[in-house]
Amino acid sequence: MPDYSDLTALFINTSLKRSGQTSHTQTLMDVAIAIMEAQGVKTTTLRAADLDIPPGVQPDMTEHGWDSDGWPAVQEQVMAADILVIGTPIWLGDKSSVCTRVIERLYGYSGKLNDKGQWAYYGRVGGCIVTGNEDGIKHCAMNILYSLQHLGYVIPPQADAGWIGEAGPGPSYGDDGKVGLDNEFTQRNTTFMAWNLMHMARMLKDAGGIPAHGNQKSAWDKGERFDHPNPEYR
Repeated sequence: MPDYSDLTALFINTSLKRSGQTSHTQTLMDVAIAIMEAQGVKTTTLRAADLDIPPGVQPDMTEHGWDSDGWPAVQEQVMAADILVIGTPIWLGDKSSVCTRVIERLYGYSGKLNDKGQWAYYGRVGGCIVTGNEDGIKHCAMNILYSLQHLGYVIPPQADAGWIGEAGPGPSYGDDGKVGLDNEFTQRNTTFMAWNLMHMARMLKDAGGIPAHGNQKSAWDKGERFDHPNPEYR
């Protein structure tokens, strides 16, 4: 087995509940966290609802009229992590409003470059976990994973996992210490997601990230157009 002990993973729970209240999303995220920690991955979990995160698409919203902004400290942890996993509940068939805000704030940093002249998120991997009592796991997952790859994250195979109960009011994942815990589909997908994130992060780290050719904004701006077939863009 490869050694994963030098990898770091950040889990951001975008539940509408603050810490101290039971989060069913966190209960499923904990399954993936346990798998990674068993392989030596250093994990950190944040509950976004606990934090002062104003809306916006700028790195620091205090420069745009807000009195305070807790996001820059979160962004430091994002940039320090090899793996980012976003967890969300389903509300009205979609990801939570807190999840949308987190993605918007991630987007606010996407114009930065790394030391190779690529977009700053290159070389990192992303995944997501979704829970709820209504349809929407795949809808939420495709939205979150599309957003992450658009920002520059690598999305490995089967990088999403989730659980939903029966439609309408009813027990949620982890209720009574048992609901959903024996669901083989959910447990398998969560396991595959955790391992695929580790595998991809290991490969990227060993390779020094994504090769820096044909994808450098800094080079494009200098007129290096990477053999573009249209003479106008050479």
